[in-house]
Amino acid sequence: MKVAIGSDHAGYELKESVKGYLSSKGVEVLDIGTYSEEKVDYPDYAKKVCEKLRSGEANLGILICGTGLGMSIAANKCRGIRAALCLYPDMARLAREHNNANVLVMAGRLMGKELANWTVDAFLNSYFQGGRHERRVKKLEEIE
Repeated sequence: MKVAIGSDHAGYELKESVKGYLSSKGVEVLDIGTYSEEKVDYPDYAKKVCEKLRSGEANLGILICGTGLGMSIAANKCRGIRAALCLYPDMARLAREHNNANVLVMAGRLMGKELANWTVDAFLNSYFQGGRHERRVKKLEEIE
């Protein structure tokens, strides 16, 4: 599995932590930035992660900003992206199982490292259930 990860300045510290966690579990990580706490614009990094998914260079994406709100909004502007802001593992699991989310968004200023790791695990270890959820995801695609 290959995961593209990106953050703005407010999510940088948590991104670095999550990146290390993923690597320790044998997950291939494509870090598209930012690479410091210098102020940057979150839409730029959301777009870069989404491009990695759309091109097939990554299977899933992770985005982190201060609250997760900006990254969620930006990522969901991209065709084919279903980004879910998840603050807890159950949210991440259900986002994958029910919504076929392909981008996990987290809040660097609201989540600790351990909670973030649990949330990442739930996201990566869950799969779309299809069935009754399939028609709803198709409706989301029709909106695009």
